Amino acid sequence: MHETSKSIFNKIKDSRYATRYIIGNGIDIGSGPDKLSQYGEFFPLMKSCRSWDLPDGDAQLMESIEDNYFDFVHSSHCLEHMVNPYIALNNWIRILKPCGHLLCTIPDEDLYEQGIFPSTFNLDHKHTFTIHKTKSWSNKSINLTQMLSNTSFPIEIKKIELLDATFRYNLNQITKKSRFDQTLTPIGECAIEFVLKKIML
Repeated sequence: MHETSKSIFNKIKDSRYATRYIIGNGIDIGSGPDKLSQYGEFFPLMKSCRSWDLPDGDAQLMESIEDNYFDFVHSSHCLEHMVNPYIALNNWIRILKPCGHLLCTIPDEDLYEQGIFPSTFNLDHKHTFTIHKTKSWSNKSINLTQMLSNTSFPIEIKKIELLDATFRYNLNQITKKSRFDQTLTPIGECAIEFVLKKIML
């Protein structure tokens, strides 16, 4: 629920977003109604940000978008819906210009799925993600560090962060529920954000 909107508070506190990452012409993959473009006044170097969702085509392939086209690519909570996230990630990097940035947010499997998969909070999730584990409870778990070390295009990892500043670890005790989707609350984040820079060859 409004995960892009929730992320704005952190983005405006870090000058890199407005001065390095979200600049020029970009695309917001899986934007839905919560579009990055609605916050353009916080990113004055952003010239445009095209929204991309189901009517525009397959987000895994991005077939109608040519290589090296956008200055930045943004995606919030879309990669977990892809049949093959590895193919999707490589195509998202493919459409990025050299020296451009990819900003991606995905749910953390422990904070969001909370030990059960297939997901009971979002039936369309096809994979779970963790920053790094030697073993996961999910048979569809993807280690982000491993995934990023096997891209088809050369990249520089600028940031990997667990977004749990507003995750309430004691909420289950308060609500008397063993599991609760905290993204349904106005501030609750339980995600991983990573930022990549496409290297110029």
